[in-house]
Amino acid sequence: MTKIAGAPISWGVCEVPGWGYQLTPERVLAEMAEVGLVATEFGPDGFLPATPEAKAATLAGHGLTAVGGFTPTLLHVPDHDPVPGVRELLPSYAAASAGTLVLSADTGRTGYDSRPELDDAGWKTLLENLDRIATAAAAAGVETVLHPHVGTMVENNDDVRRVLEGSSMQLCLDTGHLLIGGTDPAELTRQSPERVAHTHFKDVDLGLARQVQEGLKTYTEAVRAGMYRPLGAGDVDFESIVTSLRGRGYDGWYVLEQDTILTEAPTGVGPAGDVHASVEHLRALLSR
Repeated sequence: MTKIAGAPISWGVCEVPGWGYQLTPERVLAEMAEVGLVATEFGPDGFLPATPEAKAATLAGHGLTAVGGFTPTLLHVPDHDPVPGVRELLPSYAAASAGTLVLSADTGRTGYDSRPELDDAGWKTLLENLDRIATAAAAAGVETVLHPHVGTMVENNDDVRRVLEGSSMQLCLDTGHLLIGGTDPAELTRQSPERVAHTHFKDVDLGLARQVQEGLKTYTEAVRAGMYRPLGAGDVDFESIVTSLRGRGYDGWYVLEQDTILTEAPTGVGPAGDVHASVEHLRALLSR
């Protein structure tokens, strides 16, 4: 079975305060099922019920299973231990049969429009914490992956290289954040397919991405302007990525994401239209 999943961010549901209009889980989950997704990531705190059993039941009520969740985590601060917070999440994974913990290296700031510089001591702490978290989650049957992400401590090509060389952590191949951060996701997949254990597939308008890279727009401004596109409508080389992954025997999830900011409740088809287009494009690629 081809494992195509979704994420609430494609419907504008995000952990960043003031991100935009937040749709109800009832609408988001119903529309996920309608466009043919079989699973979802959990979404930010508060999107689904807090207790593990209620969270799993809510998903099951819409015919969905859980992939896991995107979890911004403070990894680089010496006097902060991130492992206890991760362990608190794992009962929800067990209840929903979710198998993938998706970490990002949180800056400690709000939003994704800026980040501090990390010194060698900070990198040492971050890399050690990655391996500690992976070990703790694996004891509960959950695989951990690191998500390079704009506005986090692991964003650009040098950051990704330090993670690959300095830890055993597997990666979440987020095609959009890698490209915006200056890493060609197709080239990374060709070079290190064995380090890809999870994917976030999103297409990108390269012109808007370059404006972020050059400081002409903030990340948030570019998302609002439509930087993320349905698969096939942007500049990411998905055919090459899929070929490299399948050549390595990748059997993980393809999570469709198109980070969206809503200013009000959508009328008509809304975000589900773009997600459906991405589903159809991905299915066509995977059928070749």
